[in-house]
Amino acid sequence: MKRKHTKQPAAQVPAPQPRREVARLSPDPEQGLTLHQVKERQQNGWANDPVDSPTKTVGQIVRENVFTFFNFIFVVLAALLVAVGSFDDMLFLLIAVANTGIGIVQQLRSKQTVDKLNLLAAPRANVVREGNLISVPAAQLVRDDVAELASGDQIPADATVLSGQVQVNEALITGEADAITKAPGDELLSGAFVVSGRCRARLDRVGAESYAARLTLEAKKDVTVGKSEMMSSLDKLIRIIGILLIPIGVALFVKEFVFLERTAQEAVVSMVAALIGMIPEGLYLLTSVALAVSMIRLAQGKVLAQDMNCIETLARVDVLCVDKTGTITEPHMEVGEVVYLDEEKYAETVVTETLNAFYQSMEADNDTARAMAQKFHGKSLWHAAQTIPFTSATKWSAAVFPGHGAFVVGAPEFIMGNRYADLKEAVDPWSEKGYRVLLVAEYGGVPDQKGLDPRRVSPMALVALSNRIRPAAPKTFRYFAEQGVAVKVISGDNPVTVSEVARQAGIEGAEKYVDAATLRSDEDIARAVREYTVFGRVTPNQKRKLVRALQRQGHTVAMTGDGVNDVLALKDADCGIAMASGSDAACHAAQLVLLNSDFSAMPKVVAEGRRVINNIQRAAALYLVKNIFSFLLALISLFATFPYPVTPLQLSLLSAVTIGVPSFFLALEPNHSLVKGKFLSNVFRAALPGGLTDLFVVLGVEIFFLTFGFSEAELSTMSAILLIVIGIMVLYEVCKPFDWKRRVLWGAMAGSSAVTILGFGGSFGLSPLGTQAFLVLLVFLGLAYSIMRFMLGLFDQGERLLNRGRHLRKRR
Repeated sequence: MKRKHTKQPAAQVPAPQPRREVARLSPDPEQGLTLHQVKERQQNGWANDPVDSPTKTVGQIVRENVFTFFNFIFVVLAALLVAVGSFDDMLFLLIAVANTGIGIVQQLRSKQTVDKLNLLAAPRANVVREGNLISVPAAQLVRDDVAELASGDQIPADATVLSGQVQVNEALITGEADAITKAPGDELLSGAFVVSGRCRARLDRVGAESYAARLTLEAKKDVTVGKSEMMSSLDKLIRIIGILLIPIGVALFVKEFVFLERTAQEAVVSMVAALIGMIPEGLYLLTSVALAVSMIRLAQGKVLAQDMNCIETLARVDVLCVDKTGTITEPHMEVGEVVYLDEEKYAETVVTETLNAFYQSMEADNDTARAMAQKFHGKSLWHAAQTIPFTSATKWSAAVFPGHGAFVVGAPEFIMGNRYADLKEAVDPWSEKGYRVLLVAEYGGVPDQKGLDPRRVSPMALVALSNRIRPAAPKTFRYFAEQGVAVKVISGDNPVTVSEVARQAGIEGAEKYVDAATLRSDEDIARAVREYTVFGRVTPNQKRKLVRALQRQGHTVAMTGDGVNDVLALKDADCGIAMASGSDAACHAAQLVLLNSDFSAMPKVVAEGRRVINNIQRAAALYLVKNIFSFLLALISLFATFPYPVTPLQLSLLSAVTIGVPSFFLALEPNHSLVKGKFLSNVFRAALPGGLTDLFVVLGVEIFFLTFGFSEAELSTMSAILLIVIGIMVLYEVCKPFDWKRRVLWGAMAGSSAVTILGFGGSFGLSPLGTQAFLVLLVFLGLAYSIMRFMLGLFDQGERLLNRGRHLRKRR
């Protein structure tokens, strides 16, 4: 066979074709399908088309932004205003249209950017066609194709092994963590990944027929896609508001029209003002736009976010788990020294000949094996009758050469077992310098994949390998230390080696290390994650347990990795981050993929998550001030004899200068503080002082209105001015701590409010005030400041008491 390994471009995959029957084939694994046979299957609908697009379609984005519950409410309210001839109060409709347009444009930009990255990061597969081994996008595979699968590959479609042998892990689809050996005739399930070995397999069920696709489609029938805590909180808030809007609106209209005997126009205007005040019309839009912009920013930094929820998770990460190889160090390994342990029996020439034969027979499917194969590449006449590939669980590989014996290469601790003390003095000096140490040994008998008998092991030599630490690693880990993010190093290497590498990379607590082989129970692991920074000799399943133990202790965990041994932990972490240069399986399991495979991008990634969530929380507080006030005032108004005090036009002015414009500026500025607490509780804590101040001040003005007989126009004007001034005071609190940009923003909003009220008040429903009304307004402006300061102090004191209570509970 001509082994011509070429790579076809990741062209856009055409839309799925309707399926027409095509005769099944059993192609030669050395030849595969012809190009004519491939084309015939593509044209008849037998391509491996994905069941779901990674991003929403243009139509979905437009529909989701236009046909919303609140847009429907806005249209109904506008229709009521048209019916009573109150056209001046319809400015809110223009704001709703603008909000919808902004949302569509930003999400389309995000889709376009992410689609380009998805194209670059699209999964690929090696396939045999016309005797050539080529690399194609997984979506261009067809039924009966012969795919070549090796360690780290995710199986793209259900298949049957034709030649070779592999070990696969099906944990991502079946939950079974143990590797399963697959020989010719055995079935491979799509979604599983290859742990070791190499094989060629015929694809039997592709596209929507594959096992993984069927699971995906079945899950979509019964389960909605999980949303982040922030988006779930917003959905809950909007759902509650939506339920309350209609009965409150009807009751307000009846009260105004029937009991207060106001005109239909006045009753409708009051009802619309109350309902508009209750609707957080821009909050959901602001959140969607901020997340969309964040996706674009990440994409511009060559970071593919495969799940928008992970942006919020990043903001809350307080523990980062990293692998040594490929993350702290560069992925490429180099062989350093070879230490001969018994030169009389195993001279240098014997060891070299053995390793030449070993790596001529063994598939170099990981960085260590590739480094060894590059060093020991001499031709050998030895032929292996049996090979046992390396796995992360066993940590050794073996080969049997008839007439020469059996040999094993791998981690000294795992090969020697209870005899490791015999070698410890020879291994430790190299481990302490940060080298990865392999043992080369002869084995008396045929090695068993389930385990070795230490009594049959005859050590021949130690091989010291090294990775260079990434130049940017110390700076990167210093950033995380400054940001309060704890780093845990989880590696399959000797813990002494990993500890030294972590120390050189500047990781705090690198001297605190443990051998994971000593962690026998879940209690041991729970204790270890509290006490240690470095974990060595960790198996893939233990990586998963370490992540889960950290989560059970209340941490939000991010996991970085690039190898097949990281897949389970990447999947279980709150946010999995994969290097694109690593295995396909790792990239598929992660929520974020670093396309440049550069770990130094991580500070920007975490900072982006914190920026967007902190700013959304801060901006959301501005929206909820108006919503809290409007909701409480609407409830009180149902049982009071005074009219609703503000109009829709005045609320539009209030929303523009104290909420809409500043919130969009605040949502896009830098903000890298660690996110703590629940989204809604944080937002309500920031919004309640302003909302309650609004309520008390406006109720006071209402009492003066009933007592002194102000006109409704004066009541409305005083209330609107007070709400705007309090809104500017709330904005002042939200802008803290001030920098020059926030000073400019606050000054611009305060100045534009003053100019609008004094110069263009008539255009926004503000009327001239009499002397008595003006003096009352001045009194309440002073009261508003005092009430606001009292409320802020009250909530600060309450928060201190709550924090003290939490601290005492933790100490107990």
